Amino acid sequence: MGLSIDTTAGDESSHTHKVFLLSNYLLLGAASSCIFLTLSLRLIPSLIGFLLILLHIITIAGAVSGCAAASRGGSKFYGVHMVATVLTAIFQGSVSVLIFTRPSDFLSNLKSYVREEDGVVILKLAGGLCILIFCLEWVVLTLAFFLNYYAYVERRGNIGNNSYGMRSGKVQDEEVLKSWPWPFQV
Repeated sequence: MGLSIDTTAGDESSHTHKVFLLSNYLLLGAASSCIFLTLSLRLIPSLIGFLLILLHIITIAGAVSGCAAASRGGSKFYGVHMVATVLTAIFQGSVSVLIFTRPSDFLSNLKSYVREEDGVVILKLAGGLCILIFCLEWVVLTLAFFLNYYAYVERRGNIGNNSYGMRSGKVQDEEVLKSWPWPFQV
């Protein structure tokens, strides 16, 4: 049940694999940029600031593990990766809503040492990146599901000589009709 996929198996899975890796790399870049924007607010002494940075670090760890699992060829932790990605996506969305609805209150809770006008601009930039991260994490989740599905279909097709799991319904129907004792063959 890993994220493994053989890129030589077919065009669909190869394209899905490439888009999965690209979206994980974009997620990595957006989360690290968000960390640097958050650090530019100079809020390390704040507990909320530390938790915000920790959220971005967990997002980066999830993107790295997704890339590693897809590139390495398998992972036993598919479910853990999916749950962690869903939770970080929810928290990223929540943070972006807080940033855009109440930026000055959010900034005061962060106990930043930056002027309020500058801090609000930096927070809105970080909020935009949080929205991008939120969307990218849902894209990554969808692609991880499809990669897992392709790997499952490929494994089912390789079990035994019966490879009906890999064929389309039309091919299966034609083979069933040919195997039945009809007075005339289709």
